[in-house]
Amino acid sequence: MSSELASIQAAYSECPTRSSDGADPGFPTVAGERRRSTVIALVGMAFEARIAAGPGVRVAYRKTEHDIAKLVEGAVRQGCCGIVSFGVAGGLMPRLRAGDWIVASSIVAAQTVHATDETWSRKLLRVIPSANHAPIAGVDFPVSSPAAKRELHAKTGAAAVDMESHVVARIAARHRLSFTALRVVIDPIERVVPPAALAAMDPDGNLNVFAIMRALMANPSQVTALARVAVDAMAACAELIRVRRLLGPQFGLVDLR
Repeated sequence: MSSELASIQAAYSECPTRSSDGADPGFPTVAGERRRSTVIALVGMAFEARIAAGPGVRVAYRKTEHDIAKLVEGAVRQGCCGIVSFGVAGGLMPRLRAGDWIVASSIVAAQTVHATDETWSRKLLRVIPSANHAPIAGVDFPVSSPAAKRELHAKTGAAAVDMESHVVARIAARHRLSFTALRVVIDPIERVVPPAALAAMDPDGNLNVFAIMRALMANPSQVTALARVAVDAMAACAELIRVRRLLGPQFGLVDLR
């Protein structure tokens, strides 16, 4: 059991940490960009926040929609010109593997479809030529079973699902901001996500090893499935780091303004 926990910890321990001003020291410095955040990156977990941080980016995660809206209002007054949903997602198409990218063509939530910024999305596709350009479904609760994923894909036509992109779409529409979503698959459609993996993150989006241990002690049969999830997580995390560095300041929006 300890080897599985070590694998999960390794999946996240390689993620870079932020410097005191919120910038990843691996990014090139752009004159004036550290003084004012111009793009908001909305993520769901702490390790995604560390990766998303960089020049010209203000990161928000694990907040209510009301809190995010207030953050956006302040950022707009300071010159914010875009908002991006960034991080991992569940795969909804059979051909997608852990580490595969989706640049959202639209965000589907309930009966509403929000088109993403075409110019910004095209820029992301040039940076990640292997990425899929397809809809992403936004949901309020985890979709973890293969059956639920297949049902959501049939209903929406989306390639992936996450819990932040629909919030980004609504807030961007309210403030008339450019927005897009850039997500990497962490669990393919056939992957069964065990309860221990769902318990892995605490309310702040950090890895909670003790919660995993409690879940495994309650149901040791989850160990194999959890090990597979850990391998998928390492592949997804490595891709997040690689692509984020390619995108540079403001998630590439700086070149499009």
